[in-house]
Order: sequence, then structure tokens, then C-alpha cells
Amino acid sequence: MRIPAHSVCTAIRDDIVAGVLERGGRLTEEVLARRYGVSRVPVREALRTLEAEGFVVTRRHAGACVAEPTEQEAADLLEMRLLLEPLGAARAARRRTEAHLKVLRGLVRLGQERARRGGGEDLRALDGWFHETLAQACGSPSLTSTLTQLRHKIAWMYTVDTPSDVAGTWAEHGAILDAVARGDGERARAVTALHTERTTAAHRLRIPGAPERVRTSQHPVNMSGARN
Repeated sequence: MRIPAHSVCTAIRDDIVAGVLERGGRLTEEVLARRYGVSRVPVREALRTLEAEGFVVTRRHAGACVAEPTEQEAADLLEMRLLLEPLGAARAARRRTEAHLKVLRGLVRLGQERARRGGGEDLRALDGWFHETLAQACGSPSLTSTLTQLRHKIAWMYTVDTPSDVAGTWAEHGAILDAVARGDGERARAVTALHTERTTAAHRLRIPGAPERVRTSQHPVNMSGARN
């Protein structure tokens, strides 16, 4: 497999999130360069970026390895999501562009149509695109970057149960969109907080090496900060 050098970081991150590169596994520049069809230089740069993001750690006598986050670290990510996604939506209500609204409307329309037909695997992808676009619409590169990293890490550490009421989930997306389109920051914050809190309950902590077996973190997430 060959990929552009500038995409090496994304490719390694995607393989870590998917479990192709297992937690605790060594990451040697030579092997990764051969895997992605690039030189060792972009691999070295990618590993530094991924270490700063928390996906990679450098160990004495072992070099770069895939990180092994604790249950508490995983629980902290969900709590951060509860606080930051509503903030991002409130900012998006004030800073979104017509281009953002066009994409969000298209995603909500498509998601609601698919939900009425009984759902499908593509609804998960549509949900991800909706939240990614909402994060981009907040007008803050640092907040967008943080929200994107959170989504990547949560996808790495958790599996998410399929909602029993997919139509309700997409109705909530529609309510978020309506608030953002009207420029109502407080409404956008409130409906996003409720949506994020509800979907958090569907997250199940992954057990490394046993993808079909999942469990809830033993460290409960503090839900009290979700409604500020």
C-alpha cells in the first residue's frame, strides 16, 4: 500500500483506532515506512505528532509504541466531550457559514430519510460527518482540533451501541441544526448537551485483544458538568 507522505500521520492514526496496530505494540520507522510506501522521515514526523496527541508513547529501550490508555483516561474523554461539544455548537451558532449550513442540512435530511427506512450501517458514518462539520463550523481551529482528536480517541477506546431510536437521534440532530441556523447559541448549547449526555450512555469500553467483548468503564463519568 502506498500513500502520500503528508497522509502518513492520518494513516497510522486510522490503523491505531481500528486496532490494526495494537495497543502496546512497537512502532518502528523502518516497518511503518515499508508498510505505507514512504521514507522514514515522514514516519518519524508522524510519530512525533501522534505522541503529542496521545496515541503513541516513547519507552526506554523500546522506542515508539502504541499507547495503552487506562480506564480513567478513557472516562475522562467522555467527560471532556460532554463539556466541549455543547461549547462547539454554541460557537457554531455564531460563526457558521452558509457552506457549513448547506452541508449540515444535507446530512440531516439524508440521516432522517435513512432512519425512517430502518437505519443502516451508513448512519454511523453520517453521524460522524455531522459532528465533524459542526466542529468545523465553530470558527476556532484549536477547538475544532480538540473535538476531532476527542472523536478519534473515543472511537479507539469505545464501541458504541446502535441506538434503539435512530429516528429520535436524527431528530436531535435536526434540533441542533435549527438552533445553529437561527444563530441561537444558548439553544444550540442546550440541545447539544442533552444529545451528548444521552449518547454517552451507549459507549462501551473496548477490551484490547477481544473486539467482541466490551464493558462499561469502572470509573463513572461525572455527568454534572454536561449542562453548563
